[in-house]
Amino acid sequence: MNTVLRYVTLFAAAATLWLTTGCNTVSTSVRQDIGGPTYPPSDPALVQILRVAPTRAHVRLGEVQAQPSSDSVPVTEIEAALRKAAAKMGADAAVVVYDKTQTTGAYVTGPWWGRSVQTVQGRVIIAVAIKYTWH
Repeated sequence: MNTVLRYVTLFAAAATLWLTTGCNTVSTSVRQDIGGPTYPPSDPALVQILRVAPTRAHVRLGEVQAQPSSDSVPVTEIEAALRKAAAKMGADAAVVVYDKTQTTGAYVTGPWWGRSVQTVQGRVIIAVAIKYTWH
């Protein structure tokens, strides 16, 4: 009986952890600029998240797109995902240039003779990954 109780407790803890964190994800995609410079990956902890382009000299590396799974994803998780993706390109900073809710997909409902298309709305964030040319 003690073993069964231990397994039930372990399962309940795992289910609670999954429900509280499993649904809050941020998917990212990276698009490196064609002909742009390439750098080795940088440390994500050092990548700055900026809201306006810096006045320091820099080069553009590409764009990072982030899509949180829901509106309840904390901003800190979204910024961490942007940092990690930009760091893969060797960026020193990511400048957020777009943060809107838009149509991210669609699904079809109803019988074959009377179908309708429903759109799926989601938050999309786009940041430009940059590398400072002097420190």
